[in-house]
Amino acid sequence: MQAGGQTPVFVMNTAPERQSGRKAQISNITAAKTIADVIRTCLGPKAMLKMILDPMGGILLTNDGNAILREIDVAHPAAKNMIELSRTQDEECGDGTTSVIILAGEILAQSLSQLNRDIHPVVIISAYNKALTHALEIIDSISIPIDTSNDDEMTSLIKTSIGTKFVSRWSDLMCRLALQAVRIVSKEDDGGNKTVDIKRYARVEKIPGGEIEESRVLDGILLNKDITHPSMRRRIANPRIILLDCPLEYKKGESQTNMEFSKESDWARAQEIEEEQVIQQCKRILEFKPDLVITEKGVSDTAQHVFNRANVSALRRVRKSDNNRIALATGATIVNRPEDLRESDVGTQCGLFNIEKIGDEYFTFLTGCKNPKACTILLRGPSKDILNEIDRNLADAMGVARNVVFNPRLAPGGGAAEMAISVGLHARARAIGGGKDSATGTKGAVTGVETWPYRAVADAMEVIPRTLVQNSGGNAIRVLTELRAKHANGEHSWGVDGETGKIVDMKTYGLYESASVKIQILKTAIEAARMLLRVDDVVQATRKEKEQGGAPGGMEGGGPEEAMMEQ
Repeated sequence: MQAGGQTPVFVMNTAPERQSGRKAQISNITAAKTIADVIRTCLGPKAMLKMILDPMGGILLTNDGNAILREIDVAHPAAKNMIELSRTQDEECGDGTTSVIILAGEILAQSLSQLNRDIHPVVIISAYNKALTHALEIIDSISIPIDTSNDDEMTSLIKTSIGTKFVSRWSDLMCRLALQAVRIVSKEDDGGNKTVDIKRYARVEKIPGGEIEESRVLDGILLNKDITHPSMRRRIANPRIILLDCPLEYKKGESQTNMEFSKESDWARAQEIEEEQVIQQCKRILEFKPDLVITEKGVSDTAQHVFNRANVSALRRVRKSDNNRIALATGATIVNRPEDLRESDVGTQCGLFNIEKIGDEYFTFLTGCKNPKACTILLRGPSKDILNEIDRNLADAMGVARNVVFNPRLAPGGGAAEMAISVGLHARARAIGGGKDSATGTKGAVTGVETWPYRAVADAMEVIPRTLVQNSGGNAIRVLTELRAKHANGEHSWGVDGETGKIVDMKTYGLYESASVKIQILKTAIEAARMLLRVDDVVQATRKEKEQGGAPGGMEGGGPEEAMMEQ
């Protein structure tokens, strides 16, 4: 990585010549391991922070795996593929972004010794498929159900996600915020399918200043807007709200309109007609006796004047996404033209509209909504950097709460699930005899050469508890031996306490994670390893130069490989 105000660049053996066969595989595995090593220290409650310099000279301080990898600039194609993994995991689950990279890196590192044994990549991939199937069965067997309506159980679950993050000091507050927000935006359709769209309907509004304890979930919407006219009302109880996405000003045609005037009075009349058009629109809106008109486009001076006289407040140039959330919270319908307005389009579910000045800016609060389907999380804090980090951590917490709503099962945390998989896979590999899996008595077990890569996955699983012990400053060999012994006796709820580095029973320690996150981590990590092992050629495409003066095939001057090397 480069310091000194430049983009952090992470260039890995980008050899310009074509790489094929074993050389390409080793190069890809090395790149994947390097990426995993970068964020290995970011796992667990004792995680270290990374300081990333952006091109503008700003800094980012975080231990969120996805946030770090998003900012790192890499040139190696396999490294780019690894970074894509954490993004996939973040979008799918919102948590487990660090674990998935560490696990994928370790599985690939274990693959190296299999390749050196001259085991064909197809054989290794087949063994990985079987290992994934068995690992998912093990997770299912050690998972326990959870009651999503029980606040205490849900809070303790979300706390496990937040415990490793910067905001762990305020974990009770953050858990409450995440749980409240997810419950507000979760909806069921007629078919009984649940949808929880956090990104669209739970907006986080960060306002620097104040204390973190002042953060709260509003039962409504917060906008960074002020009314368009200073004498309009700034506080209205139970307002009738109309939402528009059309401009309340006269739309002049630009190129296609040509007006010629012979008399001065005709010009004045043209101006009057424009005003009359706007006034007519406003009168149509006022027929529905609104208290508040919100539009995504502009509001002309004439329209402001008409609304002000009718004692109606107006907000203009509201973002489309904000307008959609206001519609969900207040029960209003967004209308394209004032002529299409109906009584049913007016929103009446908002309890209070008021405008407050926080710091130097004005904020509009639409709160007290009855049964809102969208909400705003108001975050306060001492500085922008801290607020950004709280926002990232809160997004993870909401992701955990959302996953449990979809799949209400929990797996033990602290590396317990990974160690259970490791011990379970090793036991299966030992129990195999004559093509039959004596552990389950079923055919289709791992036989012959496949046993080695199958065991490699079992060994790779231990990387999560090992990393937790290392990050907390414990003795990895001693702790892992104790943990392995516990799991060999069938005590699958034992894991590593990330604070002390000792082993604890997760049932009494109360550290459980969403099973759906664990399942996604396994699927993503093993799928990535399979895909990179399938690559046996890395060929760089070159840009065809223009015929004048360009070398044949465009190898000279300006090919993408030169751009990569320059980084």
